[in-house]
Amino acid sequence: MSVAQGSLRLADSSDTLALGAALAPLLRAGDVVTLSGGLGVGKTSLARGVLAALGLAEEAPSPTFAIVQPYAPPEVALPLLHVDLYRLDDPQEVEELGLDEARLDSALLIEWPERAGAGRWRDALALTFAVEPDGARRLTWEAPPAWGARWRPR
Repeated sequence: MSVAQGSLRLADSSDTLALGAALAPLLRAGDVVTLSGGLGVGKTSLARGVLAALGLAEEAPSPTFAIVQPYAPPEVALPLLHVDLYRLDDPQEVEELGLDEARLDSALLIEWPERAGAGRWRDALALTFAVEPDGARRLTWEAPPAWGARWRPR
């Protein structure tokens, strides 16, 4: 099983939003995209770019307190759950969220996936954000075979 890897520089939040917009048409029901990195590095901004490109009229709120923020047509073109696991204390709590069942007809954007325990969502497109010395963001990614030729960021 070959995993494609790479990285790219995101100069500012508009680059992050644009990358989210580029990711949106690639998403399919059943897809999982994990968003890792510290606080304030761009995870929610990328999700907002995805949701705006899928047709969400208003700015998407951070799901930090709701944990799961669902979106469905006609609000967006594809059913999608924006998930923030930051507040979970135990990986077992993920089971209660019903995310595996949601994948049957929705895509998942999951912030703080490491809170779900190692090895979950092995078929996810894994995006990791880090802050560069000049304040820009470095996005590293791992695309498993399930993503085939779909994910080719520039």
